[in-house]
Amino acid sequence: MSYQPKHSQFEDMIAVLSGAFIVAQGVYFLQQAGLLTGGTTGLALLITQFTDLSFGTLYFLMNVPFYLMGWRRFGTQFALRSVFAGGMVSFIVDHISHVFTIGWLQPLYCGLIGGLLMGVGMLMIFRHNASLGGFNVLALYCQDKFGIRAGNVQMAIDFAILLASFFFVSPWLLACSVVGAFVLNLVLTMNHRPDRYVVCY
Repeated sequence: MSYQPKHSQFEDMIAVLSGAFIVAQGVYFLQQAGLLTGGTTGLALLITQFTDLSFGTLYFLMNVPFYLMGWRRFGTQFALRSVFAGGMVSFIVDHISHVFTIGWLQPLYCGLIGGLLMGVGMLMIFRHNASLGGFNVLALYCQDKFGIRAGNVQMAIDFAILLASFFFVSPWLLACSVVGAFVLNLVLTMNHRPDRYVVCY
């Protein structure tokens, strides 16, 4: 087996912070267009339509059980980095409107760019021994334990959640949401493969 050099602690933290920032931009695009996605992100976006709680609050609370799961399965370092990543996404999405606002965006474009940004950001986080919590932890567990690509697991879960959202959004917005989820998971499936990239937990 070829030697797999580990990233330094500094490199890991910069990458996790950068990935969280990129994911937050993607979530914001989806949010502004009224789109959804899979996982706890999609659930949080959906529930914000029926409650006064912010996306960041819902997102972080939903992920707490998965942070604990990550701690039990992958260790303390993984869990702490995941809490940091999820906390940064929650904070940035809730406060990004203080930096810039979007007047109008075509929903299909939002689905494409939102899914792409989230996929790239999650890929960065995955490759530096962390996740965003939620079903990402389950996807990484399946890849680590059974050799099933994380992107494939995530895609199956995401489309199940989007299908359940049929009664809450218009068919057009749902279609754009599906496009975004597909792009997100395509990025992960093509780039986060256990046979090409070894993650050292």
